[in-house]
This record gives sequence, structure tokens and C-alpha cells, in this order.
Amino acid sequence: MDVFSERRDRSYVEPMQNKKVTIFDTTLRDGEQTPGVSLTSTQKLEIAHQLDKLGVDIIEAGFPISSEGDKESVKSISNAGLDTVVCGLARVLKKDIDACFESDVGLVHTFVPTSDVQRIYTITKSQEEVIELAVEAVQYIKDHGLK
Repeated sequence: MDVFSERRDRSYVEPMQNKKVTIFDTTLRDGEQTPGVSLTSTQKLEIAHQLDKLGVDIIEAGFPISSEGDKESVKSISNAGLDTVVCGLARVLKKDIDACFESDVGLVHTFVPTSDVQRIYTITKSQEEVIELAVEAVQYIKDHGLK
């Protein structure tokens, strides 16, 4: 039996038949972290339209708090009439989350460092404080009617 025989046997797919895969694309935010890559607002909007045509469910359009330009770019994508959900990235800080709200996103992707090194030396928080920050951030987002 060769290594591909199992792939030809589709019985392993059956548990997934009634499930939906959601595509969450980070090209517009994470792609710019590639050395030498910097996209204009026009390029980001064009990419967003193409991702929408491809049927991507959620586009993480940017990190609005990072700059006024990124906030305006995210807002432009949010208001472009796409079928996809436009998402903004935010730390668990209200100012970051508010920047997402100001960008008219339909979803906020919030994060907080949890590794011991980052938690202790970067944000100087205990595990309990990190959990509290995360819960408060999610509640703040939900209180504003977003996911």
C-alpha cells in the first residue's frame, strides 16, 4: 500500500460532510509584515474586492490603531459594499477596539500575549490579569453589537 492509498479512501471525510469551513484571510494585514511589502489603500481595496469575488468569508483588513492611514484604509474596505465580513485587529485595549469601531468593521479580532515571556516582560501582567483583560475586551466588543 502506497502513502496515497489512504487519501483515495474518502471515508475519513464523512465526519466533515455537514460542516462549513470559514475562510478568514489576513493578507491585507499580515501580508504587509513581509519585508519590502507596502500596499497603498487603493491596492488594499482592489485585493479586498478580489478576495470577496473568491468567496472569502472574513477579511482582516488591518490594524486600525497602527496609523491613521491604516484606519482610513480599513474604513474604505468596510464601506465598499462587499459581501464578506470586514474585520479589524485590536489588542485588548479599548483605544484599539474603538479604532476598529471607527473603521466600521463588522468584526473585531482581539488578542493579548499569553506566553510567559511576553506576559511577564512585555505587558507585565499575571495570568489572571490577562484573562480579565480578554474577557473585558470581548464584552466591550459585544456591548457594541459586534462579534
